[in-house]
Amino acid sequence: MTYFVTGATGFIGRHLLPHLLARKGEVYCLVRRGSHEKFAALRERFGADGARLIAVHGDLTKPMLGVTPAQRKALGGKVRHFFHLAALYDLTLDEAAQHAANVEGTRAAVQLAETLKAGCFHHVSSIAVAGLYPGVFREDMFAEAEELAHPYFKTKHEAEAIVREACRRPYRIYRPGIVIGHSRTGEMDKIDGPYYFFRALKKLRQMLPPWMPTVGLEGGRINLVPVDFVAAAMDHIAHKPGLDGGCFHLTDPAPRRIGEVLNLFARAGHAPEMTMRLDARMFAFVPAMLRQALANLPPVKRFTNMLLRDLGIPAEVLKLINYPTRFDCRETERALKGSGIRLPDLADYAWRLWDYWERHLDPDLFVDRSLSGKVRDRTVLITGGSSGIGRAAAHKIAAAGAKVLICARGKDELEATRREIVDAGGVCHAYVADLADPASCDELVRTVLAEHGGVDILINNAGRSIRRSIASSYDRFHDFERTMQLNYFGSLRLILGFLPGMAERHRGHIINISSIGVLTNAPRFSAYVASKAALDAFSRCAQAEFSDNGIHFTTINMPLVKTPMIAPTKIYESMPTLSPEEAADFIVEAIIERPVRIATRLGIFGQIFYALAPRAYEILMNTAFRLFPESTAAKGAAGGEAQPSSEQIAFASLLRGVHW
Repeated sequence: MTYFVTGATGFIGRHLLPHLLARKGEVYCLVRRGSHEKFAALRERFGADGARLIAVHGDLTKPMLGVTPAQRKALGGKVRHFFHLAALYDLTLDEAAQHAANVEGTRAAVQLAETLKAGCFHHVSSIAVAGLYPGVFREDMFAEAEELAHPYFKTKHEAEAIVREACRRPYRIYRPGIVIGHSRTGEMDKIDGPYYFFRALKKLRQMLPPWMPTVGLEGGRINLVPVDFVAAAMDHIAHKPGLDGGCFHLTDPAPRRIGEVLNLFARAGHAPEMTMRLDARMFAFVPAMLRQALANLPPVKRFTNMLLRDLGIPAEVLKLINYPTRFDCRETERALKGSGIRLPDLADYAWRLWDYWERHLDPDLFVDRSLSGKVRDRTVLITGGSSGIGRAAAHKIAAAGAKVLICARGKDELEATRREIVDAGGVCHAYVADLADPASCDELVRTVLAEHGGVDILINNAGRSIRRSIASSYDRFHDFERTMQLNYFGSLRLILGFLPGMAERHRGHIINISSIGVLTNAPRFSAYVASKAALDAFSRCAQAEFSDNGIHFTTINMPLVKTPMIAPTKIYESMPTLSPEEAADFIVEAIIERPVRIATRLGIFGQIFYALAPRAYEILMNTAFRLFPESTAAKGAAGGEAQPSSEQIAFASLLRGVHW
């Protein structure tokens, strides 16, 4: 038996081919000039030689599919089954492209089938031919379709009309639902249908534990069918006698609602499920004109586009949330009776689809997330770069190919760090600067601009911390002044010095090393926390002004790190802390991901706890304040400190990383 197949290298086509090859016939496949590698891979995959799986050069957009007269003559009268699968299955493409492929391509396929005197023309249509028909769309319905304004719906409907009206050969029409991956392997060739929401589910998984209940939307019923079911059903129906002129819905007779489907995939991906789902139809009471007007407001439009772009969800997909059509498939069920071909339950194979997506299709897999990809040949300025976090970060960033500039007050330590980086093969320039001195800040900016033309990434790491209660600071107003001078004003002068160049280039990243204390309101750190909170607040305001200019601000609410800054407080020697290298990894993450904020879960929990129950939080912090005594350094006294008690160590371990 001889077959002719268009779209053989496509998703459905390459799953139909094994069924046709199993029937021992010759399979001729329309292959574009640019698809020879794909076709060769199919031959190798199926173990078929050139005598059974045969390429026919052509083009979907040309008359007679671009098949030459000689090829048409050679195939004339031989083709028993002509399968037309080639089409564009994409809601996001423009109407011209879809019309050329779906409508004119079908017209050319019908013409070629007539010329070849094919035994039966098998047209793969889509449930999209129904448009947005409200109610049950039967297999014998076609002209009843409604709301076909969308190019995909419109062109699929017009293509099927060509088969019904112009095809003089016997024909059979197949209308698959939304075709998803293989139920046994999870294989899928592109992101489509429910896959558009996988990235959002993944982000939820990263932010929340899987047991956390969430609120979502409930929409219409979404008709999903795995590709292996579609291919097997088409093969069986195509070879069953007496079905010419029939139309077959390859659909799920009991489709799930969108919210239920998303929960199945959330469970498969270990993301939190939507325990409460609001029916999207409840918003229908808002007049359409008002909804459209609100959606077109510049702030709403920009926010919506940004959110959808970040999640990888086309706006066209959201328009189908309240999909109103159900599909009767009794003719298909009757044709498949006794074949053993059954639609598998999505709940049984959803995990396979998620697993395949996460391993092969997740867009994050194709993003360069290496530090080198972000900093190579870029200029990075790190303040406080001679020791601690700054020194560790300088080593990592220089090793990734950046030109690193470090500054600090201590010339000897600064030069030692520079020499280490250079000896390791990196590029590093060192500048002595006291960022608590406005004149020194300005001089640093002038020098860097003159020698390097500006910076691409500014890391405000230099800082001063004071652990002293307010009661011990009544006569120490200078503590608040000098802390603010370095932690806030020093960083601010550098930001204002380098921002103009970043704005002119429409590119830049400013990373501010803040503290977990800003989120947890740590007692005894009022001077330090206030100075860091000021920088945090400035960054939030600046981000609102520069977000459309390619400039990013990232605040890192760093937990307790073992650096020389905390050395005077001996109690910290017995508390869990991060190493400078671990802290530098937060900076690396900030450079790669460019988030607005990086914080530990404990820090975020502290902020939420304070927002929800400020009085209870106050009691907790006061308990900690009384539990941890003033250090001898803060008292200005000499002598050692008492060893921490087991109660203190247990408390600090439970709330790891918080300054006490």
